[in-house]
Amino acid sequence: MFAPPKGGKLRDVPLPDPVAEALQEHIKRFPPVEVTLPWMRANGQPVTKRLIFSGPRGGHVWRTSLNEDHWKPALAKVGVIPKAKSREHEAARAHGMHALRHFYASVLLDAGESIKAVSEYLGHSDPGLTLKVYAHLMPSSRDRARKALGRALRPQDPGD
Repeated sequence: MFAPPKGGKLRDVPLPDPVAEALQEHIKRFPPVEVTLPWMRANGQPVTKRLIFSGPRGGHVWRTSLNEDHWKPALAKVGVIPKAKSREHEAARAHGMHALRHFYASVLLDAGESIKAVSEYLGHSDPGLTLKVYAHLMPSSRDRARKALGRALRPQDPGD
């Protein structure tokens, strides 16, 4: 079925140029396909959407098969997670596509994006939750604070 993401909130996030370019190239090679599914529940009103990513037979992508058949084998191939002894990889959520969410948040925080903005992009209802989950990823502010105060007290000295 089609439904909004977890929490029922749509998110508007900045799209970096490399991602936009990759999507444009993907759309040229694999045009979006129309898929009709029920809305919000199994017997919900059918809706048709154009999907940018589709399964091998043209339908929607199943999260479980994407994780198990493609994502986790790719991680194992490059040594990020252990190779599976059978078809099944470790069940840890941190190894699934959810890891991209943490990557996204950590890159933004490391670049100095505000906890409020990251919270909005992730769809958290409270920046406190984002801070609780990601505080350990935030860069140390001691050096930034020292430099900021130095610039404020001696603005003519560009010495960063």
